[in-house]
Amino acid sequence: MRKLGIDYGEARTGIALTDGLNITVQGLETIHHEGNDKVILNRLEELLSQYEIDTFVVGMPINMNGTKAERVEKTEKLIHKLKCRFPHIQIETIDERLTTVEAHKTMNFLNVNKKKKKDIVDTIAAVYILETYMKKIKK
Repeated sequence: MRKLGIDYGEARTGIALTDGLNITVQGLETIHHEGNDKVILNRLEELLSQYEIDTFVVGMPINMNGTKAERVEKTEKLIHKLKCRFPHIQIETIDERLTTVEAHKTMNFLNVNKKKKKDIVDTIAAVYILETYMKKIKK
């Protein structure tokens, strides 16, 4: 069973997925939803029909000082919607501090075109979120 990483944002949400053996993590896509969670839930439903997924790993926006960021409440509401819509899927959260910064560093290192950065930054951040979780459970 695969794990799916979610980097939830106000307008875009990055999605990453493990391989079938849970060895590697790949960026899958960025969902453009403009604040409409139904778009995310519907796309996740489609992904569940394509892949055998047993866990959603959601990035939790924590401030650098360890306090909850403003987006925590919105992220918790999304998690509640996920639990209601997909009760058979386990939901885990991971501190997502610096994942977007790391995503930007990666894109800069790879000389990604500025126009493309906006489209893939959330997907790369989802990869980092899911990789962090996978390292945590393999300890």
